[in-house]
Amino acid sequence: MTITEQLLLLAQKARNNAYAPYSNFAVGAAIYTPNGKFFCGCNVENASYPCGTCAEAGAIASMVAAGERQIAEILICADDNCLLPCGNCLQKIAEFAMPNTLIHSADTHKIVQTCQLANLLPQQFSLEKTSHDK
Repeated sequence: MTITEQLLLLAQKARNNAYAPYSNFAVGAAIYTPNGKFFCGCNVENASYPCGTCAEAGAIASMVAAGERQIAEILICADDNCLLPCGNCLQKIAEFAMPNTLIHSADTHKIVQTCQLANLLPQQFSLEKTSHDK
């Protein structure tokens, strides 16, 4: 099984555990690190909108809690056939990724689009940029 196939399977499983009683829009995410580890997350909504958590943020939190600090690839899975991370999540991904990091978008059956981070967030904030501004 390829890394991308594993990411899809893990994101699908995470999506099945999403807590989305308000939007009924379940999302799963899976991350692969350069160290060969996988991490998952799902969206978790809250009655106090917008206090929920996106799937990507959950997967990143799981990765960081395990001591990992770099994303090699990330896959987002939802019913929508072309769901890409929101701007907030793109910036969170950028904190731990390289400009050429692959971001895969999948429906519940297959990957429908793959982009590089730099194409989705060309002017990302970075430690270097914010350090120079002070």
